[in-house]
Amino acid sequence: MRGLAKTSRESGSMELIDVPTPKPASNELLIAVDYAGLCGSDAGIYEFKPAFERMNPPTIIGHEYTGKVVEVGDDVTQFSPGERVVERPIHGCGDCYQCQIGMENICKNTELTGIDHDGAYAGYIIAPETSLQLVPDDVEPQHAALAEPTAVSTRAVIENSRVGAGDNVLVAGPGPIGLLTAQVADAQGAEVTVAGINPDTRYRLPLAEELGFPAINIEETDLESYRAEYTDGIGYDVVFDTTGHPSGLSMAAEEVRKGGQIVLVGQPGETTMSYTPLVRAEVDIQCTYSAMYQDFVRAFRLIASGDVDHETFLDDRFSLLEADEAFKSFLAGDTCKPVFDVSVLRE
Repeated sequence: MRGLAKTSRESGSMELIDVPTPKPASNELLIAVDYAGLCGSDAGIYEFKPAFERMNPPTIIGHEYTGKVVEVGDDVTQFSPGERVVERPIHGCGDCYQCQIGMENICKNTELTGIDHDGAYAGYIIAPETSLQLVPDDVEPQHAALAEPTAVSTRAVIENSRVGAGDNVLVAGPGPIGLLTAQVADAQGAEVTVAGINPDTRYRLPLAEELGFPAINIEETDLESYRAEYTDGIGYDVVFDTTGHPSGLSMAAEEVRKGGQIVLVGQPGETTMSYTPLVRAEVDIQCTYSAMYQDFVRAFRLIASGDVDHETFLDDRFSLLEADEAFKSFLAGDTCKPVFDVSVLRE
C-alpha cells in the first residue's frame, strides 16, 4: 500500500512511500481508511516544529480519520468486518495514575497515532480495539472523519467550560478547532464572536461568517469598543483561546469579564503577562486537552443533528497525491479543514 510519510527532520519532506499492509495483532483491527482530515499538528509535523522531534522518520502521519473494518485480531470482540469506525488517537498506557482514574487523555506515557506509530494517511491502518468507536448510521463518512477534532471541541465546551444559554462567548482563532468550538458553544445557546488576524481574512473569517458568526479582525477592530457594544460593557462570559500563540492568553485576559472564564484549548507556549488582574477579578483559567469516549458520543450527536455544520466547514479540494498544496494552503490560512479521500492510496 501507499502512505504519505514524513521522511526527514526538515520542513516539507512529505513523500508517498510504499509499505506493506500492516497485520493486526490479537487486540487490533485492520481498517481501510476512507477519509482523513488535516490537523494543525499535521501542519506542525510538515514544518517539523520542535514538539515533534520524538518522531522517527519515515512515519506515515494523520490521525483524524474514518474507515471500514477489514480484519479483526483473535481477541477482538466489539467490532466486525464492514463496520465503520473512528479512532481516539491518543492511547493511554492503562497503568499510570491518570489512566486508572479514567483520564487516559492525559496519560503519563501516552502514544500518539501518526507520531509514535504510522497514521491514517495510508490505504490501511491498524488500531487497538480499545481506541475505536463505531460511527452512527446517520453520520456521513466525510463528516465522520472530523469526529476527532469535533470531540476535542465538545470536551472544551461541554465538559470543561461554563458556557450556558445566553452567554457571550469569544473564540480567539478561526482555525479548525476554533470554528468547531464556536459551533459547539452556539449549540449550547451562547452568543458567539470569532476573532482572527489579517491572514485569516482571506478564508477563515469569511468561513466563520458563512457558518453564522460575527467575525472580527483584531488588527483592524477596536476591541474595547466592540466589547462595550457586544457585551454591554461587561466583557465576555467565556473566552476560548484556540490560537496556540502566546498572545492569545493576554488577549483573553483583556476580553473576559470579572468572574468569567478563560479556556485554553490551543497550546500557547511561553507567555509573559500580569496575572494579578485575573486573581483580583476571580477569573477562572481552565485547560482542556484531547477527547475521550463521551466527547466523541456528543460530537456524533451534534454532527447528526446539524448543530455542527461539517458540510460547510470541510474543504475537499485537495488530494493526498499532491499533498504539498494542502499543507502550504493550510499554513498560509487559505483553507481551514482539508479532508482527503484516502481511498486513492488503494488504487
